Amino acid sequence: MNQISDQFQTYDVTGGPDYGRQNLPKLRTALKELGVDYFLVPHEDEYQNEYLPDCNERLMWISGFTGSAGAAIIGTDSAIMFVDGRYTLQVRQQVAEDLFTFTKMAGGGMANWLRANVSPEQIIGFDPRLHSPAALGRIREAVKLAGGETRSLPVNPIDTSWDNRPPVPLTRVTVQPLDLAGKSHAEKREEIGQSIVASGADAALITAPASIAWLLNIRGQDVQCTPLPLSTALIDAKGHVQLFIAHEKLTDDVRAHLGNDVSIQTEDALQTAIDALSGKTVIADPNTASAWHVDTLQGAGAIVKSASDPIALPKAIKNPTEIKGTTAAHIRDGAAIIRFLHWLDTDAQSGEVDEIEAAIQLERFRRVDTSIRDLSFETISGAGPNGAVVHYRVNTGTVLPLARGSLFLVDSGGQYPDGTTDITRTVPIGKATQEMRERFTLVLKGHISLAIVRFPVGTTGSNLDALARYPLWQAGLDYDHGTGHGVGVFLGVHEGPQRISKAPNAVALKPGMIVSNEPGYYKAGEYGIRIENLQYVTQPAAITGGEREMLGFETLTLAPIHRDLIVLDMLTQVERDYMDAYHACVLETVGPLVDGDVKDWLVLACGPL
Repeated sequence: MNQISDQFQTYDVTGGPDYGRQNLPKLRTALKELGVDYFLVPHEDEYQNEYLPDCNERLMWISGFTGSAGAAIIGTDSAIMFVDGRYTLQVRQQVAEDLFTFTKMAGGGMANWLRANVSPEQIIGFDPRLHSPAALGRIREAVKLAGGETRSLPVNPIDTSWDNRPPVPLTRVTVQPLDLAGKSHAEKREEIGQSIVASGADAALITAPASIAWLLNIRGQDVQCTPLPLSTALIDAKGHVQLFIAHEKLTDDVRAHLGNDVSIQTEDALQTAIDALSGKTVIADPNTASAWHVDTLQGAGAIVKSASDPIALPKAIKNPTEIKGTTAAHIRDGAAIIRFLHWLDTDAQSGEVDEIEAAIQLERFRRVDTSIRDLSFETISGAGPNGAVVHYRVNTGTVLPLARGSLFLVDSGGQYPDGTTDITRTVPIGKATQEMRERFTLVLKGHISLAIVRFPVGTTGSNLDALARYPLWQAGLDYDHGTGHGVGVFLGVHEGPQRISKAPNAVALKPGMIVSNEPGYYKAGEYGIRIENLQYVTQPAAITGGEREMLGFETLTLAPIHRDLIVLDMLTQVERDYMDAYHACVLETVGPLVDGDVKDWLVLACGPL
């Protein structure tokens, strides 16, 4: 795979139809030897990560598909590819249509297909480490109704068929220092131990690497875009931890940091440790633990308590040190974004720059700050119609120029030791149409509403979602994605358990939680609009005359919102005042980090409306 630069994100198309042509015969040979009629291939790996190490890109290996949401069913004489609506174009570009039948994940996905197509006595094989208990339960029920049989395979046949499979990552673990973490891992372990006792359990199986990284104040480099050390852990009610991790990843300094209350074992020792839990009540999160974990616990005689990862909520509620750190990271990141927005308003207005050049230029500005460790996700750099593809990833096969008379949407972020950033801006290339400006302003009104809202203690993100959509709804418009996701501190750019979306969510917003605020509008085939800032929940001063304890948001992201796209007459005075105050804050806070032409441009970009 060729790279445009060793330093920057890769934009050459990976995957492709040749993967299926080369690898389907290999897997089918293995399935026939196993006596299996179909094999299930989800995108997920053993750790349920958003980004996978190369060695776990099993779906790409068998099909050529590189999207983040997909699955396949491989039969001895057929192959079915499941994707969601974001990837209907990409799947046809990357997966051989003469080898695979394409269908949608929506409406039951693999389970519905199996129910309708499996013949009596056919055997459907699966790797239990790659499926959640709930998903696998639906699949087992569907196959049973069809008269077939499901079979758990002890070894994944893709792994045994994959020639020159990339090695398992063994990158060094680092310590997240106390001056950035804000709490020692001893304090965190004690807190989680107490929550285990309160839940009536004896221990918790932690399978999410981000939870382990937060709990033990460690970070890693095993996966792209997220500083994770791949590992699994058991924590008991006293806060003692068994960490299952490749020993090669741990330096003497890390071992000293972990101390005597963290027992370090190899990953293949997990089975033995689980066997020792007979008669114990063990928490396992059905959203992150695999069917293998649950089946192994039950087989060992443990009582499985299906409940949320006890670390997820404490991790989401950032302490003051974490808020201070991520605030500083956002200021530095804001300087990079401002230099980029200035570049977009000057050099990129020629109409000759393309999406890849723009994304590399943005990454170049970010890397001026030598503290950056990685991007926080693959940059979404969408010009014109590509901006209307919500999770578009630019590559050499789809790249478009930033043409004059169009909109350019860029969604990007960075991983810094003190914070994780995520920002979206939409800018005009040349002159925007009146329709573009009006719909941008509707999105902006929703964004402002969610930035300034006060809400009672106990409110969930689902309760707030309509605020961001209301201006669009009144115009008969909407967008088909969530309005906000949780964000970590030098961890995942997407984390729970909180979120802001139409989908029901029972987790109340609490002070210290970071969420994105990102309403949008997308006109298929023409343009996309999204405005995204990160903000954290605060407890502001009481409202005069108010009777209830209220919460609000403090904005972290600091970069101008393009004034040429705002129809001033559509804004209320409150909305104008917000914009003026926000831009004044950007100028005051980030202005000292830029100079020359960029500073002159920023003064104008942040002037009162």
